[in-house]
Amino acid sequence: MLKKIFRQIAKLSNDDNFLHFTESVEVIISKVLSLAMILVIIVSVADLVIFLAKELVNHTDSFLKDTLFVIFGLFLNVLIALEILENITAYLKKHVIQVELVIVTSLIAVSRKIIILDLEKKTAADLIGLAIAIFALSISYLIVRSTNRGNDNSGH
Repeated sequence: MLKKIFRQIAKLSNDDNFLHFTESVEVIISKVLSLAMILVIIVSVADLVIFLAKELVNHTDSFLKDTLFVIFGLFLNVLIALEILENITAYLKKHVIQVELVIVTSLIAVSRKIIILDLEKKTAADLIGLAIAIFALSISYLIVRSTNRGNDNSGH
C-alpha cells in the first residue's frame, strides 16, 4: 500500500502531471465558488424582496428619503454578486482571470458605496479617498479596455 502511494507521488513529481493536477484542483475550487456565489445571489435577492415587501407594507412618509438608498444598496449587492459569478464562470471557460471584469466589479462596488453614503457621517478624507479610487479604477478600465480592443483588432 505504501509503495502505491509513493508511486502516485512520483507520478505527480512529473511537471505535466503536476500541472494537470493543479488545473483540476483549480477547476473544482472554481465550481465550488460558483455554487456558493449562486447561493449568495439567491439569498441576496430573497433579502431584497423581503426588505422591499416589509417597507411597502410599513409605508411611511420618509420611504423615499431613508429607504430608497438601502434598496439601491441591496440591488447593487446583487449586481456585484452577479459580476463575481461572471468572473468565476469566465475563469472556468478560459482559465484566465479577466482583469476588465474585475475592474468593472470594483467600479460597481465603489459606486454602491457612494450611493449608500451618508454624507453627514463622512469626512473629507473619506470622500477624497473614494474619488481617488474611482479615478484610479476608471483610468485602469480605460487602459485595459483599449489594450484588449487593440489585441482583438490585431488578430483580424
